[in-house]
Amino acid sequence: MGRGPAPLAEHSNVDAHTQSERRPHVKAGASAVPAQSGEQPRSGTARAVAYAVVRRVFEQDAWADRALHGEARRLRLDARERALATQLAYGTVQRAATLDHVIERLSRRPAAKLDPPVLAALRLGVFQLVFLDRVPPHAAVSESVELAKADAPRGAGLVNAVLRRAAREARRIVAALPDATPEQAALKHSHPEWIARLWFDALGPDQARALMEADNRPAEAVLRPNALRTTATDLAARLPAHVDGEALILDAPFDAFSSPEWEQGLFMPQSRAAMAVARALAPAPGERVLDLCAAPGGKTTHLAELMRNEGEIVAVERHAGRAEALRRTARRMGASIVEVRTGDASQPQEREAYDRVLVDPPCSDLGTLASRPDARWRKAGRPQALQELQSRILAAGAEAVRPGGSLVYSTCTISPAENERVVEAFLASHAEFEASDLTRDVPAWKHPTMPLALQTLPHRDRTDGFFIARLTRR
Repeated sequence: MGRGPAPLAEHSNVDAHTQSERRPHVKAGASAVPAQSGEQPRSGTARAVAYAVVRRVFEQDAWADRALHGEARRLRLDARERALATQLAYGTVQRAATLDHVIERLSRRPAAKLDPPVLAALRLGVFQLVFLDRVPPHAAVSESVELAKADAPRGAGLVNAVLRRAAREARRIVAALPDATPEQAALKHSHPEWIARLWFDALGPDQARALMEADNRPAEAVLRPNALRTTATDLAARLPAHVDGEALILDAPFDAFSSPEWEQGLFMPQSRAAMAVARALAPAPGERVLDLCAAPGGKTTHLAELMRNEGEIVAVERHAGRAEALRRTARRMGASIVEVRTGDASQPQEREAYDRVLVDPPCSDLGTLASRPDARWRKAGRPQALQELQSRILAAGAEAVRPGGSLVYSTCTISPAENERVVEAFLASHAEFEASDLTRDVPAWKHPTMPLALQTLPHRDRTDGFFIARLTRR
């Protein structure tokens, strides 16, 4: 296939930090899977959940994590079943371009012209046959056929025939895929070609290939203990986790959002790279802090912890629904110093009124493709389309910094257009600001071309890909 499946239309249900490329799709006019489907196939419950998630992602443009959470709760999956469902659903969504290439080779027909339930069952089956070693081939074939039978009885024979061939041939087909060029690497590692080209240019071929490989592995499973309510040691004693600096690293499957510890506000799921953002801003108790594009609130509540809940944090969020969710998050975490304002972060704020400002604008999300499996296929987040907005938000945040104060510009992407170029252009036109050194504490995360800033890389640092720069007003 070589190009990745055809993209969907724009989608409005985007959180504050997610504006990315559309996910692969099936043919137009495909029947949709209801969010609350009826009778489920009597195959493995985890596979049934994964199949439902894959269909909802590709046919309804659903978010994979939200679809998985809803389906897993509805069918009351235990921790082991949920872990398997996550592996199957996320892996199938991430690897869709490579899977479709195999399906097209073995079926001799375009993947986009297959009936949606047939394509979903084939993708799920081929993923297991190619990328999972502990799944018996007969189970991957038979259960995928049963899943197809429930929604497309006449297509079950095709699923059976293709998957039987896949059991013999699919691994060889994938192993033979070259990745010397961006176009070849995009197919082999299942990324849109524009991402492969961007990283080949920015990082070089070897690092780009390693980064794309890392995007298809499970993301780090990390929690940030809420210092306003507990300690890392006390929380680790209650959970399957161990302490690693400020973070809790999960050692076993854990349904964070259904746990009593979540309801009690004892933790926030957050990567180690994301934790570094609030640390870089380094707010002190009693200061006044502005947080732009604040939802969903992980960094906002971290700032409150670092300030020991003393002072004031003004958190600006454009979307009213997410602003209200942020208020609930602050209450649950005990961050009473947070005031949430519904407003446009790119518009002027209170001039020179804040000791510290966090600018965390919408970005292409390219640093979180392992934890957001559908993000790579989203179309809205091409870097050039976001650069102007990011620059406006940075300028608005800078106006709000008092003399002697500081600002942190951070994104969860790996994209020069959105990161160093935005900061370089800002510094060139704002002589009153200068970059300050963030590399003393984490020299391994030093940015390759902007030596005072940080850039984490998932394949190297085993965490999300974040860019972080701190600017100080003279």
